[in-house]
Amino acid sequence: MSVIADYEGGLLAVKVTPGNVDDRKPVLEMAENITGSLYADKGYISKDLQDKFGEQGINFVTGKRKNMKQKPLSDWDKAMLSKRFIIETVFDQLKNMAQIEHSRHRSCIAFMVNLMAGLIAYTFQEKKPSIKVTRL
Repeated sequence: MSVIADYEGGLLAVKVTPGNVDDRKPVLEMAENITGSLYADKGYISKDLQDKFGEQGINFVTGKRKNMKQKPLSDWDKAMLSKRFIIETVFDQLKNMAQIEHSRHRSCIAFMVNLMAGLIAYTFQEKKPSIKVTRL
């Protein structure tokens, strides 16, 4: 499952894919209506993704691998990239509080109903993991 979340913990896009699908494949489709900056971990490093997001006007920021040259990042991008752990907290709450992780569904319909109910429950949750943003 791939998720794009905003700095307030709200879900912007969710896509369910089989386990053998590269995580980078659904990102372009998911980010179709997104503007601004998109922060991802090192697993999403791809020149092709960088170029396509650039065409859409999206600032795509990822960490760097050890064998890569240092690229200049603004202080804001460095700070936001370090807050990427928020998405892991979102996944944790989806799995544990909204209970979307269940391995014994008896049908595809039961799986989708459980997933949708968990996503809706998370959406209505009052206190979501978020980043306090103050920009000068």
